[in-house]
Amino acid sequence: MQIYSAFALLPDGWRNDVLVTTDAAGDINRVQAQAGGRDADVRVGLLLPGIANLHSHAFQRAMSGLAEVAGPGEDSFWTWRRLMYRFVERLTPDDIEAIAAQLYLELLRHGYTSVAEFHYLHHDPGGHRYNEAGELSLRCIAAARQTGIAITHLPVLYAHSGFGGVRPDKAQRRFVNDVDALLAMVDSLAAHFPADPDVRIGAAAHSLRAVKPEQLTQLHDGLYALDAGAPLHLHIAEQTREVEDCLAWSGARPVRWLLDNHAVDEHWCLIHATHVTDEELRSMAASGAVVGLCPTTEANLGDGIFPASDYQRHAGAFGIGSDSHVSTSPVEELRWLEYGQRLLHQRRNLLAGGARRSTGSTLFETAVRGGAQALARPAGAIAAGKRADLVALDSRHVALAGRDCEQCVDAWLFAGNDSPVSDVFVGGRHVVANGWHRQAETIGQRYRDTLGRLLEDL
Repeated sequence: MQIYSAFALLPDGWRNDVLVTTDAAGDINRVQAQAGGRDADVRVGLLLPGIANLHSHAFQRAMSGLAEVAGPGEDSFWTWRRLMYRFVERLTPDDIEAIAAQLYLELLRHGYTSVAEFHYLHHDPGGHRYNEAGELSLRCIAAARQTGIAITHLPVLYAHSGFGGVRPDKAQRRFVNDVDALLAMVDSLAAHFPADPDVRIGAAAHSLRAVKPEQLTQLHDGLYALDAGAPLHLHIAEQTREVEDCLAWSGARPVRWLLDNHAVDEHWCLIHATHVTDEELRSMAASGAVVGLCPTTEANLGDGIFPASDYQRHAGAFGIGSDSHVSTSPVEELRWLEYGQRLLHQRRNLLAGGARRSTGSTLFETAVRGGAQALARPAGAIAAGKRADLVALDSRHVALAGRDCEQCVDAWLFAGNDSPVSDVFVGGRHVVANGWHRQAETIGQRYRDTLGRLLEDL
């Protein structure tokens, strides 16, 4: 395929009159500026590298907006979690596939080109394994393949309900595995998709409270025995209660304990890391790990605000995810990452990265790099040898009127909610064309039917 763009963001900056050529495998094999595009298959306005959503719990899209009625006491993440557990009890494999397909469709239409599915829902409602242990993982991957989004699927080790190996409770029975079972699932899933460049298998530990120290070591070592380049993700320091419980258990804060007890490196993605000290920020940045930030969920759950401007001073890597999917747009994640800092520090353009730099461009380009790293995906740039994961903006859109290329990125992120995303390409496939996905009606109807039944008497 040949894609012509009037302007494209290349590794050395914006260039005009760009022709991107992809091969049959979905990789970019040539990028030519000032090329002309008379024979191009597709012509677009502004072309950017696609952005990864590095943290997703797909099934939670179906319950977004259901936890916004105040309870009799103080609401928090922990009260929200009770509703989530009730919702999980209802889900069948067909439900999970229908919800994931609708979610992935929405992610694509907003400009995400790949997703990391942090998948801890493994068993049937009684806590029993399906005949195919990875049944629910395969349903998520099937949804990704149906919509065309690239997926890094992360089966999650969830073994305990609190620090020190507290026994899981009944509401968590669909989540629980031991290390051997989890690694067997990872190995089996990888064997299902040995030659698909748009399906990547890694693993995750749910959190330090959900695994014992020796289990985290076993998961790490076992994963890298299977695949030395696989990503390993982990929720950490999301809520203040988690920090307090970790201190009571170990005498150390969660991030500090992890860095002191594991060789955290560029293969790791630390999700949230909301409550951290400056010393922990410095150490996380130095480790090479990606911090996975989900500002809309972190705000919705009342988690707190990640100290992003301090982390930026340490040149730390980060990416964005939509977690519980109260929003499915990268715009909102990046916008609220910056706005949280503005509210916290009562200043503007805190994450621009220096004088006369564009806040939108800095946020977008940093998140693109961090997301590609967290998904272990050879993407994140419009360059030969990279996957052809690309997003195009409609240069005629009113929100972009009269602006130069860098100002268009700022306008996309900070000037309204009417999306200028026109086209999305994943592995060279044209999955969204002129704002439309060819399976939108089929997927949407299946989702509506599923929700009509699931939400009865919830």
